[in-house]
Amino acid sequence: MRVNAIGLHLNSAPAVGFDQPFEMLAACHERVERSLRLLERLGEHLTTQGADEAAGSAARDVLRYFDLAAPQHHEDEERHVLPALRAAGLTGLAERVLADHARMAEAWARLSVQLQAIVRGDATAAITPATRAEWQAFTQLYRAHLALEDDEVFPAAALVLDASVQRAMGDEMARRRGVVY
Repeated sequence: MRVNAIGLHLNSAPAVGFDQPFEMLAACHERVERSLRLLERLGEHLTTQGADEAAGSAARDVLRYFDLAAPQHHEDEERHVLPALRAAGLTGLAERVLADHARMAEAWARLSVQLQAIVRGDATAAITPATRAEWQAFTQLYRAHLALEDDEVFPAAALVLDASVQRAMGDEMARRRGVVY
């Protein structure tokens, strides 16, 4: 496990594999939460220390997660979980997840520009009250989304998909990432 410059553990691999796709998706939520906590700590660090080297390192870690892993995770859900919800007659729930994904991507597009400035060591990248509010709204949106998926979405979809379909789901998720398991 790696500890970043402002003291938060990152990048530990999930304890489950693609042979358990719903457990893998839930484990990814733990990594999302770590990245959200790092974003919050980065905001605090910027307030007290400015856009220093530690801030740049933390910003790089947050960028890496939300630029690479989060879109893969959303694609997993959109390819496999949302069709299962629709098949179960839970179209409204599927549409809510899809709308959340769109809102999160839109919010991330704004935040990533701010984080890229921090990575560059831009002296004007100091956190403002407006920036802090925007980051807080992003973390709240994501956390509400994670809770919805953990509490309602994943359990409902798992009931619809039998073991062979879940195995195929895990195979596709791994293949898209270039992982052999």
